[in-house]
Amino acid sequence: MDGSYIVYGSPGSGSVPVEAALALIGASYEVIGESVLQDVAHTPAVLKVNPLGQVPVLVLPGGEVMTESAAILIWLADRHPDAALAPAPTDQRRPAFLRWMAYVSSAIYGLAWVRDDPMRIISDERQVQVVLNRTADRRAVCWHWMDTQIEPHRYLLGDELSVLDLYVATVSRWPPGRTRFYREAPRMAEIVRRVDAEQRLAELWKARFPFHDGWEG
Repeated sequence: MDGSYIVYGSPGSGSVPVEAALALIGASYEVIGESVLQDVAHTPAVLKVNPLGQVPVLVLPGGEVMTESAAILIWLADRHPDAALAPAPTDQRRPAFLRWMAYVSSAIYGLAWVRDDPMRIISDERQVQVVLNRTADRRAVCWHWMDTQIEPHRYLLGDELSVLDLYVATVSRWPPGRTRFYREAPRMAEIVRRVDAEQRLAELWKARFPFHDGWEG
């Protein structure tokens, strides 16, 4: 496949693991959304490619549009097998890979739609903090349950970094934050720290999800 990819996203968002995967693959790509998209649902550039107004969006070199972060990451890993960012379809780890990619997307990432604007599901502004607290607690429970089920090695699926590691390392920085994540998911804690320290991604983290003072929460 020749040509460049286009990623629609913003710093700290679900586009970051997609950008990280592209960086590790060594693919040519352009990011639209260099600064924070304050109101992504009403951003014309995003609405043009995804009427739901959500990022990430990946435009393939041929012009096809992909949405849904987990799907994008799985597709990129499969399309670029030389980067070794996912178990092959015949690998015995493949079922666990697909399981946990879907789990992070649906059980944990999916709560972002509510957290971004709790008034989407409630009518009383006095309940906003309750919603934020309960969704944060739900994420914590989901991280804990995942931590009890996985069999981690150097990375989540074995000794090689995968897009699942990129996904978890990014999403675990969202509320309730890394400090609680470390407490709820101690077996995954060392792994996400290892991904944070990946030298091949140092410049990307600095630009798209920097480790500022107190970032762990």
